[in-house]
Amino acid sequence: LTTDSAGYFEWAIQRQEDGTIRLTVTVPSETVKKTWDEVVDEVAKEMELPGFRKGKAPRHLAEEKIDKEKVREDVLKKVLPKFYIQAIQEHKLTPIINPKVHIEKMGGPQVLSDPPDGGEPKDWQFVAITCEAPVIRLDDYKDAIKKITAKSKIVIPGRQPQVPKFEDIVNALLGAINVKIPEILTDSETERLLSQTLDEIKRLGLTLDQYLASTGRNPEGLRLEYRKKAENDIKLEFALRQIAEEEKITVEEKEIEEAIQKAKDENERKHLTANRYLLASILRQQKTLDFLKNL
Repeated sequence: LTTDSAGYFEWAIQRQEDGTIRLTVTVPSETVKKTWDEVVDEVAKEMELPGFRKGKAPRHLAEEKIDKEKVREDVLKKVLPKFYIQAIQEHKLTPIINPKVHIEKMGGPQVLSDPPDGGEPKDWQFVAITCEAPVIRLDDYKDAIKKITAKSKIVIPGRQPQVPKFEDIVNALLGAINVKIPEILTDSETERLLSQTLDEIKRLGLTLDQYLASTGRNPEGLRLEYRKKAENDIKLEFALRQIAEEEKITVEEKEIEEAIQKAKDENERKHLTANRYLLASILRQQKTLDFLKNL
């Protein structure tokens, strides 16, 4: 139990086996009522009722005209982020993804009962589902990759060395590491990949049904395919990040500048300049992959 100027609130945390974090937060009725009143006052100031100047109508008359659903939404927008942030700070959590939030019921009436309807306001309770970065066990990944890169080190007169394929190196890495990916993270990446594909399909002037028919897929198969890709992409991203940390692979400022100068046009140059952190991350990933190729 903790407190701040808004009053007391309670929380409970549940860590699931895959690393998903379920955070249940109960906001006290006093805070609900106070925030509700603040929102109603804000809305009333912008209302114009016959016989009264803007914002000057008595509160009870203004309340009769107010859209309570809209008030409820505005109260949620004020309450949820504040208490979610407080809860993760209390637990010293470092989420890497925006939470999925849903409102819970509390033994009887819906917790979102309207305070102005008479009766006592009730506590509100919401559940936020999120996760922290997954823990990666790299194990003997170097030995696994060396089995792939060994062929490139064999020198045969008159022949070019056999360059290892990127896919083979990645598969060797993913097969050697040990990691559990939180389901919420996989779900989020799967939805992103599907959304990206749908946008590409629309740009081609096709419907989803036409695309599926032309590729011999069905919706369930497509989702499973993208879910597998999402899992592998996430595993690779965090594995490369951990390898870079362990091997002290860094990106110098001059490398970032060189990449920006190689942009194909001014628009791309401006985009890279405005996203230097992302560019540095991509360059670090590439350097880490080069490190793996040279094992």
